[in-house]
Amino acid sequence: MSSPADREWLTVPDLVEMLGVSTSRVRRLFEDRILLAERRDGVLRVPADFLKDGEPLHELRGTLMVLADAGFSDEEAMHWLLDEDEILGAAPIDALRQGRKSEVRRVAQSLAF
Repeated sequence: MSSPADREWLTVPDLVEMLGVSTSRVRRLFEDRILLAERRDGVLRVPADFLKDGEPLHELRGTLMVLADAGFSDEEAMHWLLDEDEILGAAPIDALRQGRKSEVRRVAQSLAF
């Protein structure tokens, strides 16, 4: 299990290169909640774990919507996704990457404010 600080973080230019899209398209991914970013050391960054096979993790968008519906801010959603969850026994992003989408979303819904 890794903490958010131990994870690899990608900048917007990294995403432009990896995804083969423009900077404006990367920003649109944030607006459309396909990806979630946070400022770290003044630079907008995305955890590398939010991508899989060179694309945004498909399960992430719906999970972000569930978290928003549950009352989570973007910052709270980011921390919840990256910190180990006692119920899941893993960080939610790791559980999503393992194919445990339904379980992750069920836990997220139970946390509604």
